[in-house]
Amino acid sequence: MQIYTKILIGMAVGVVLGITLGPKSDLLTHDLYRVKRAEVRLDRDDAKTAVSLGAAEVGLRQLEVVTEQRPDATGALQTVPAWARVRFQVTERMLLSGEALRQALGNPRAGQEVTAWLAIKNVPLEGGGFQSMPTPVSALGHTVTSWIKPVGDVFMRLLKMVIAPLVFASLLVGVAGLGDVRKLGRLGGRTLGIYLVTTAIAVGIGLLVANLIQPGSFIDAADRARLLAEYGGDVGAKAAAAATAPSALDNVLEIIPTNPLGALASGNMLQIIFFAVILGVALTLLGKGEGQIVVTFFDKIQNAMVMVIHIVMAIAPYGVAALVADVVGNSGLSILKALLAYGLVVLLGLALHTLLVYGVLVRVLARLPLRRFFAAIRPAQLVAFSTSSSSATLPVSMECAEQNLGASNAVASFVLPLGSTVNMDGTALYQGVAAVFIAQVFQMDLGATEQLGIVLTATMASIGAAGVPGAGMVTLAMVLTTAGIPELGLALILGMDRLLDMFRTTVNVTGDLAVTAVMAVGEGERLSPLSSDDDQAHPDRGFERRLERAPEAIDPD
Repeated sequence: MQIYTKILIGMAVGVVLGITLGPKSDLLTHDLYRVKRAEVRLDRDDAKTAVSLGAAEVGLRQLEVVTEQRPDATGALQTVPAWARVRFQVTERMLLSGEALRQALGNPRAGQEVTAWLAIKNVPLEGGGFQSMPTPVSALGHTVTSWIKPVGDVFMRLLKMVIAPLVFASLLVGVAGLGDVRKLGRLGGRTLGIYLVTTAIAVGIGLLVANLIQPGSFIDAADRARLLAEYGGDVGAKAAAAATAPSALDNVLEIIPTNPLGALASGNMLQIIFFAVILGVALTLLGKGEGQIVVTFFDKIQNAMVMVIHIVMAIAPYGVAALVADVVGNSGLSILKALLAYGLVVLLGLALHTLLVYGVLVRVLARLPLRRFFAAIRPAQLVAFSTSSSSATLPVSMECAEQNLGASNAVASFVLPLGSTVNMDGTALYQGVAAVFIAQVFQMDLGATEQLGIVLTATMASIGAAGVPGAGMVTLAMVLTTAGIPELGLALILGMDRLLDMFRTTVNVTGDLAVTAVMAVGEGERLSPLSSDDDQAHPDRGFERRLERAPEAIDPD
């Protein structure tokens, strides 16, 4: 069975686990409150017994719910939860938070269980009814995902482990192999130019489909109020991160590392690229044969990192299943129903951008059949979808470019690391749709000037955005501020952001590989996409059978 088939099976297993055994599964009893900065009362009727359990998230097991009747916005009496009797386990972090808490709880030991009362806040909805906060989830589902999630975390960490040494070694070897600084400058200029143009087109497509379909008109007042109440508390952190984001000039200056080893240790991709390019150029200027030993050393490092990638990909189906189960299980079907129109518009825009923009790049400029191109990059797309991280997918993308497409190391090792940081077409398109959607929900009219500002801001904000899950929400806060759209609108889409992040990251990685193919052909290379049969037949190329060779002992000289 081929590796991408195993990954697809892993995704399917993850979806089933998330829907049936996730914390928000409709098939399980919801009896656990997960609350940050939780405040409970030891005596429900005595406000003086209220205690704060600290800033960390606490799991409160529901034992009993006390209800009361309240008139809603329409005047109808509604039965709503007012108090929940809960049980929680005292943690070491709670005991370290202060003497007042320890005394209030009766100086308990770590691990001891305490019973208390949690006040339930009920937010009235415009169309009638209430949204109760916090909302309980399944304790069983939370336990299941907490056991499964570390498998996905291990897979992610193994992928990220390879990034810095692989990028540095391959880029240094590629630059030294070029030997011509002018060729490198030409390659860099063209690459950045294409990335910027495709990003601007992506935002434009997002605005176009959002204006034509108007997904904001499909969400009713009740869903709007419920989403604002449920996720409004998470908006502040995103807005604060956007407010402290560095300026464009700071981003440019940050490309130059003051400590190259620190850049390698922290995985700062642009700084790693800069130092590798400078060192590679310096080695070519040392004179004939002087830099050969350094280049040979890093070439062997690069080959070893490639083998590590194949070792990691052997556990990919299990890691993918865990990651997808965690995302689906913590999203819940209620969010999908409320934001269905918005999500479909984002997916439509991503599909149009992939087929029209990348299709033209691959078919016209790279002169490759689309079917063979997408088959060759399938492993990278699947890893991108499951991890929601361009950076974590980078090692697999580089292997797809060199082994499955046939691009040279010199081109792939420069274009792909740059793209994982600069090229965020999927993220930019999503920001365009999200901005218009939020404006429509708040019944704001965005004119041509405001929408042009969204194109420019989203294009520039996507450059240098961290290739990690959730980074798009920070840049979206900047886009909303520029367009004069309330930042509170982020709460409307936060619940579905992680799911859509999987799709837009896949588009980001697809764009990186499409531009790599274009750049390789532009440099006079002849690409030969690897078919599935060729992959199975040649253990030295592709993803299949690379681990079949027997290990050999290595004795130091």
